[in-house]
Amino acid sequence: MAITLESPIEAVLGNSKHATKFTKGLGLDTVGDLLYHLPRRYLRTADLSQTPEMHEGEMLTVLGEVVRSAVRQHTDRRTGRPAYRVETQLRAGGADLQLTFFSKSQRIAEWRKGVLAAGVRGVFVGKAGSFRGQWQLANPQMVVFGDPTDATSAGEAADNELAVEALTELFPIYPLTAGLQHWDVMRAVRFARQVVEDVTDVLPEQLRETYAVPSLREALDLAHAPHDLKDVQRALRRFRFEEALGLQLVLGRRRRALQALGTTARTGGSANLLDAFDERLPFTLTKGQQTIGEEVEQALARPHPMNRLLQGEVGSGKTLVALRAMLRVVDSGGQAALLAPTEVLAQQHHRSITTMLGDLAASGMAGGLFAGDQEQTHVEMLTGSMTKTQRKGPLSRITTGEAGIIVGTHALLQDQVMFHDLGLVVVDEQHRFGVEQRAALTDKAGTPPHLLVMTATPIPRTVAMTVFGDLEVSTLTELPAGRAEIQTNLVALVDHPAWIARVWERVREEAEKGHQVYVVAPRISGDEPEQGERDQRDFDVDGNEVKAAPVELSAVDEIAEELTTGPLQGLRVAKLHGKLPAEEKERTMSAFAAGDIDVLIATTVIEVGVDVPNATTMVILDADRFGVSQLHQLRGRVGRGGLHGLCLLVSHAEAGTPARTRLEAVAQTTDGFELSRVDLDQRREGDVLGASQSGRRSSLESLRVLRDEETIVQAREAAEALLNEDADLAQTPLLAERVAEIEESTSAEYLEKS
Repeated sequence: MAITLESPIEAVLGNSKHATKFTKGLGLDTVGDLLYHLPRRYLRTADLSQTPEMHEGEMLTVLGEVVRSAVRQHTDRRTGRPAYRVETQLRAGGADLQLTFFSKSQRIAEWRKGVLAAGVRGVFVGKAGSFRGQWQLANPQMVVFGDPTDATSAGEAADNELAVEALTELFPIYPLTAGLQHWDVMRAVRFARQVVEDVTDVLPEQLRETYAVPSLREALDLAHAPHDLKDVQRALRRFRFEEALGLQLVLGRRRRALQALGTTARTGGSANLLDAFDERLPFTLTKGQQTIGEEVEQALARPHPMNRLLQGEVGSGKTLVALRAMLRVVDSGGQAALLAPTEVLAQQHHRSITTMLGDLAASGMAGGLFAGDQEQTHVEMLTGSMTKTQRKGPLSRITTGEAGIIVGTHALLQDQVMFHDLGLVVVDEQHRFGVEQRAALTDKAGTPPHLLVMTATPIPRTVAMTVFGDLEVSTLTELPAGRAEIQTNLVALVDHPAWIARVWERVREEAEKGHQVYVVAPRISGDEPEQGERDQRDFDVDGNEVKAAPVELSAVDEIAEELTTGPLQGLRVAKLHGKLPAEEKERTMSAFAAGDIDVLIATTVIEVGVDVPNATTMVILDADRFGVSQLHQLRGRVGRGGLHGLCLLVSHAEAGTPARTRLEAVAQTTDGFELSRVDLDQRREGDVLGASQSGRRSSLESLRVLRDEETIVQAREAAEALLNEDADLAQTPLLAERVAEIEESTSAEYLEKS
């Protein structure tokens, strides 16, 4: 029976002792899964003639022959007990290298000495170091070939010889699981490549020729047994192009499906709320606001749904653009709903919208009624903490259409919320909402509503193209007049623990000048995080999580007590976090906005939407627990009233760690687009685009949206050409199958984060 990519992996592994480690440990069920299990990196295969060129800490792969081995006893400095090490002299290419293996057990040390007897050949992988002028590898991984004349080891030795028989200048390092070594995977892959037949290629030959990508068979050979780095790059380009093409085809089909939907065009009708609002504006719209406003108006006037992503820096005026779009829909006889991720933000939006509208916001009656000769609209709010009695009136006005603009949290998604004519959905901070939540709101409309999603987290071009490819993207790059520079300093307490005293002195100085200060902490009380928040996760180059040093994290309740009885005694200090009653949160925010509070100690509930022009300083405690975009969002709360802003990032992160690198990047620039690239490069796509909700780093396999920009652009071009010629992909059935798989897989969930 022929072995194909679809054959079970046992077809090449048999019932070997490693079979379950491949299936259960690595999740590889088929021969195709095994061959698509690509090396995560490659090490240089060296002989000892190259050892003088080695560098301290470099990962090295060495083929050699043991000259001698000896067991040495020493005292373990940590325990004071006897310990043992095996010192092995290895020769390759005529030079010598020392291998050192440490052990607590003399028995194990003696056993290893026996394995590494003189004359034994093998492959050794480890980190290069020098000791007393000689290069060495400490505790390297190894595979020895043994003595083929020994019947007990002959089979294993022959297998090991085969594993490196075709070894080239590059040694593949595979993702592993407990009990598997690189050579186990190498043996299995080598055999699979020899016996597999009918390697079906989802990419048509003409497409491969147009974009200069190798066939699947060639790419697999190049990836698993490269002669040089050019082979690796050719193979990886093939796999990345294939993945990018699949995603772009999914997004292209979705764009076409959206275009095919019918909806109510919102042309403005005979009402004049938008004109009246524009006349009352005390300032001139920025050029970007004018341009994007016109684009939005044109999109709303079409008979198919607008699906637009509006991105821009903190304070660039996105809410004003959204409000003008909402007024356009109300003028057209429809309703507009603004969905906010937190109650604090919903309250802030409700307050700012009613303030901006002024006398155009009806105090208790409906849109469509007139105050004098001026039409008004009712701005309604609905949140989860409202009582049944409090919700009764708003629910009624939403159902009858009296409420023209509705601001709310997840409460808007509940079944009892019924709209009269929902024409526009505005989603603020879209990364906080899953597709199910967004769909639950849009499904409440009689016809598909127009959609505007806003984010203050700038998104690189290829991210927008890859993940938000079914949305038109508008970007506000200008900041309105009155925005001041924000100075950001890193307070590294691990290096200078006494600096924390100066932080609180600085806070007091600002408060005594009549300014206001935010203090942000990652916890509410004890180790309780804010609802929906999670600590930033850091990873090394191999994708392994880097655990932060265990420290007691700052919490709002404890910090408030410590500061009010200590360095900030006498100042007006208040707390704000998500567990406080809604009335208290509203009262606290109103008091802070009015200048009645000097220092607001809060969680990330103040991350977005909170606008207090007199706030000049922000202290972020345990700042390493927040991501780049979140830190950028937080500091955007200060410097909003023309006064220079100061942001102090307080952290115990060690120098050289990913966390410290992240904080240094934030301190060095206030360019959100530059920071978004730092963020994405450090975290990959997982958290930035929402895939972290499933606990995975990223739903993308080999594709990286920053590194592979050119590949993504070409894949989008190819996808558009394929769909323009054959929308159903009937002429490329294998590609059609791949698209169907993506749409049904976790990759589709990843895409749906838009």
